[in-house]
Amino acid sequence: MGKRPSTASRGRTGGAYPRYVAGKLAGAVVSLFAVLVTSFFLFRLVPGDPVKFMTGGRPVSAQQLDAYRAEFGLDLPLWQQFTEYCLKALTGDLGTSYQFHAPVVDKITEALPNTLLLTGTAFVLYTALGAFLGTRSAWRHGGLGDRLNTGLALTLYSIPSFWLGLLLIIVLSVGVDPIPGLFPTGGMETGGKEGFAHVVDVAHHLVLPVVTLVAVEYGQTLLVTRSALMDEMGGDYLTTARAKGLRDDLVRRRHAVPNALLPTVTLVFVNLGRTVAGVILVETVFSWPGLGGLFYQALSVPDLPLVQGLFFVFAAAVILMNTLADLLYPLFDPRVGR
Repeated sequence: MGKRPSTASRGRTGGAYPRYVAGKLAGAVVSLFAVLVTSFFLFRLVPGDPVKFMTGGRPVSAQQLDAYRAEFGLDLPLWQQFTEYCLKALTGDLGTSYQFHAPVVDKITEALPNTLLLTGTAFVLYTALGAFLGTRSAWRHGGLGDRLNTGLALTLYSIPSFWLGLLLIIVLSVGVDPIPGLFPTGGMETGGKEGFAHVVDVAHHLVLPVVTLVAVEYGQTLLVTRSALMDEMGGDYLTTARAKGLRDDLVRRRHAVPNALLPTVTLVFVNLGRTVAGVILVETVFSWPGLGGLFYQALSVPDLPLVQGLFFVFAAAVILMNTLADLLYPLFDPRVGR
């Protein structure tokens, strides 16, 4: 009979995953604090005087400018501004927007659903498309379809999203003979429509931004899925499954694909946070009223509280999704977290 593990050994094994979780959560907290510090100091290097913007270009006296600076705490020493910023951020207060004269949290909450609509739709589509084409390319690697899929994916993945968006606007919005203008050049809705007509109108405006995001993002999922599945295809368990008489498509669906999903699942969570953070250019090009467009407006002032708050939200989305992927990893591979 084998030797039974000691109580101490079992205790160490049982406590491994909680320690793993605690370590990942602590790392996320440290990263969020680093983002908070970076967001405060980084955007103070942006040229421009927000106080002069708040005057609307009107000639004002030095005393009035000093009053504006005192109102928003810009007359305080930098270390004191930073301390107050951090203390308020811990309570969920990210300050007051200079240009909108409203709490930054309110402006973010107002624009967030629009960004989630755009990024959520694009995320579902490019994840499904990338996983499907990656699976087919791996199973028929070396063939014409595989070469075309990987070649197109690499080409689109290397194209800047703003350039592709502008190209789509020129071809499909403005129209190039013989192609007529089929879609709006920007915005989220035409206005004056209600009910189902409003839903159709929003969907019509959504097409080009979503196509842009899907085109530049699906390639990464395709390549990761293809690589992971090709690594699994040489496994002995697949040879055994074929020897039992299972058809090739069943071998792929029941055995190869589930074992190759781990890198793809990890990428899904990483992409979810990265898509929210990386939507700035696409929203700006298509005048989509989301967080990306709001960030561009704030940066042009510069509206320091709004820029800092949005930067923190974008970075936090990436950090939280990466942390969630790390916490779920052991569910797919028990060796992780031991």
